[in-house]
Amino acid sequence: MGAGPDPTPGAVSHHRRRRFDVRVVPHRRRSALRLRDWRMRTKLATVLVLPTVAFLVLAGVQTRGLVGQTTTLNDFAQQVGIGRQITLAVDRLQHERDRTAGELAALRAAGGNPDRNAAIFELKPLQTASDQALAELRRAAEPLADADAAWRVAYSEVLQAYDQVIYIRPAVPPAVLSNDTILSNYHRAIDALLNLLAEPSPGEDQRALSDAVLRYVQLSRVKELSSRIRAQLYAAARAGRYEVNDPVTLSDLRAQQLTALGAFRVAATADQVRRYDRTSVDPAFSAATRLEEKTLPTATAAPAVLSAPQWWAASEQRQELLRQLEAEVLDDAVRRADDASSGQLRDTLLVVGGIVAVLLIAVLISLLIGRSIARSMRLLRSQALRIAQIELPEALDRLRAVDRPIAGIDVPPAVVRSLDEIGELAEAFVAVHRSAVSVAIEQAMMRRNVNAMFVNLARRSQVLVERQLELLDDLEREQNDPEQLENLFKLDHLAARMRRNDDSLLVLAGTESTRRWHRPVGLGAVLLAASAEIEQYQRVRHESTADLHIVGHAVGDLVHLFAELLENATAFSRPDAIVQVAVRADGTGALVEIADQGLGMSPAALAEANAVLAEPPAADVAASERMGLFVVSHLSARHQVQVRLAGGQDGLVARVRLPAELLAPAPTAEMDPSASPRMLTTPVGAAARPATPPVAIPVELPVA
Repeated sequence: MGAGPDPTPGAVSHHRRRRFDVRVVPHRRRSALRLRDWRMRTKLATVLVLPTVAFLVLAGVQTRGLVGQTTTLNDFAQQVGIGRQITLAVDRLQHERDRTAGELAALRAAGGNPDRNAAIFELKPLQTASDQALAELRRAAEPLADADAAWRVAYSEVLQAYDQVIYIRPAVPPAVLSNDTILSNYHRAIDALLNLLAEPSPGEDQRALSDAVLRYVQLSRVKELSSRIRAQLYAAARAGRYEVNDPVTLSDLRAQQLTALGAFRVAATADQVRRYDRTSVDPAFSAATRLEEKTLPTATAAPAVLSAPQWWAASEQRQELLRQLEAEVLDDAVRRADDASSGQLRDTLLVVGGIVAVLLIAVLISLLIGRSIARSMRLLRSQALRIAQIELPEALDRLRAVDRPIAGIDVPPAVVRSLDEIGELAEAFVAVHRSAVSVAIEQAMMRRNVNAMFVNLARRSQVLVERQLELLDDLEREQNDPEQLENLFKLDHLAARMRRNDDSLLVLAGTESTRRWHRPVGLGAVLLAASAEIEQYQRVRHESTADLHIVGHAVGDLVHLFAELLENATAFSRPDAIVQVAVRADGTGALVEIADQGLGMSPAALAEANAVLAEPPAADVAASERMGLFVVSHLSARHQVQVRLAGGQDGLVARVRLPAELLAPAPTAEMDPSASPRMLTTPVGAAARPATPPVAIPVELPVA
């Protein structure tokens, strides 16, 4: 469309560009409840945030499940690990209980001379070992203070049952209580420990871990039943006889032992079953079994009473073998629980890390994409607003100036260079801008051509009007008939108004008038010449308090300006009303007030007219309809003259402030050239003839 900026005064400076208010005023009030009213940044944030929140919710649910499962397995591993302290406490209590059963039987068998000190001596180390085992259990259970409620309840039952054992110990040497009363407290404490041993639960979906717990629990019950049998047989050996209920009790214990052993074999692995079988054929284990078999009743013989030291030594070796096997099975369960807990923790960390990584990558990609879209939209919006509010109006202002050549106008390329829809939209904006500039240039060329036509027609008409005025001057000088002379004066006025219309066409076309005045002229003479160009000049009254002169190059335009104002004043007032013209100095300039007694204007119309006078509009149809206001606006802007309309008492007051640059000192007599025939106004010529009433107008006037 052309190269290079237009350095003309009409171009908008960079300072003015920065002061432009580049905003979009919505045609209706924005509502936060309407989706279509949301800002693009809000929409992008919503599009990015909602999936992210949904992902976070789902990931949170998944992570919560994994963390819960990890916590469950961690607690399970700790509870299984504390099984070592539990089985140790069970073993120590079993040892203490079994020896207590024997000592009670011996004390009762001694009758009136029991050796209580010996019983105390035998039981004291066993009781100390039990206390130490429970102390270790307490220390190991401290980290599990926040474990699940079922485990804490079972643990509290263990402590309560053991407190009863401590409470019942002093009753053993005196043997004041029955054996069942004393031993039942030991049974209750050991059962509570075995229940606590069976309490760990890995959850419903961890069948292998549940089976691992079941194995060592069943083996511990086998060992407990074996210990109960040892206590019964040891008590009988120390007493030297069986009580009435001992055979039934032994049969019941052996049946329970076989049941527990069967459950262990069902739950145990093949390796654990083989280890148990190897343990059961151990010589020490077999020796105890053979001694126990002698206590079985037969059809021909009663159950044998075993030797107390022999049975205790053999059964203690068997219990130790079961204790070792129990420790191996428990270690296997602890290892499985630790592996499951660490594996679950590792899986949870991997899943959480994967979720965080995916979330970060998704958020980063979303932010990059969103930022790219938002940046493109922001650039597109800025370019569109800059085109609509700065560049296109600036180009139109440059093209409206018809008094200089039409320069090439650059259309900047699109600021968004992407190949997506936003980039295509930016290119569409540039295309619209380019089309608008092209249409504006075509219209400017058309307007220039029309203005050239106006200028040609106006100048041709001016030539004809000048010739007509010269002919009228000749006719007026030769005519002596007053009526005919009056008619010639009317034709003279009509011709002067036609010439003023031609000058208005030149102003409309943006061209200066050809009428020139090369020396200063009095302001009063300028106003009289303006009065001479209107039809109702008789109604104009002049008052001047200052002897002011106008520079020559502005005389013609000021005569035209004042003539338009006087024409409006006389046209929009009563035919018998007077139009008053007053002139006075105003600082370094001059003030001319033209007051009429007409219809006046409404405040809105008055404000609109003053706006037109302050900022000359472009030439259009509306300008031709209000030609006088248009001409005054452009002529005042050409010479920096301030024209304002204000409401008066009966009509309007037009105040014209002339700047100091338009004022000049009075010319000397040597500067005055001889007056041409058209230097005198028509009323002045009429005053020289007796047929018309005299008008007090100076002889030296500018061309009207």
